[in-house]
Amino acid sequence: MKKSGLLNSNVSRIVASMGHTDWLVVSDAGFPCPLDVERIDLAVTANVPEFLPVLRTILGDLCIERVILASEIADFSPARLKEIAALVEPLAVELVPHLEFKKLSQRARAVIRTGDFTPYSNVILQSGVPYT
Repeated sequence: MKKSGLLNSNVSRIVASMGHTDWLVVSDAGFPCPLDVERIDLAVTANVPEFLPVLRTILGDLCIERVILASEIADFSPARLKEIAALVEPLAVELVPHLEFKKLSQRARAVIRTGDFTPYSNVILQSGVPYT
């Protein structure tokens, strides 16, 4: 058994298979997963698991170079926006309208669905490389 990091075998598999510029979505409980994108559903009940611990754990294993959020998060969940920005620092967060975010998510390798009920707690992570 793994001692730390990503323990969920499906999440670990996706992160390990990511290549440079591949996209991964981490979402709240209500995000509409595109039909042709793999869904890894971690949701158990309202706010279990929460979005931030799942995102934090994924960021511990995945090298990222780009972060995209729905612009509506600034109005509906400004505290969550600040929390996400702090987690991905020094990268800048890109904001796009939610409808565009949903279209972009169709390009993702997978959507990892949490049980979080905080509005617009959805992020697209673009995989980077740990070398330059």
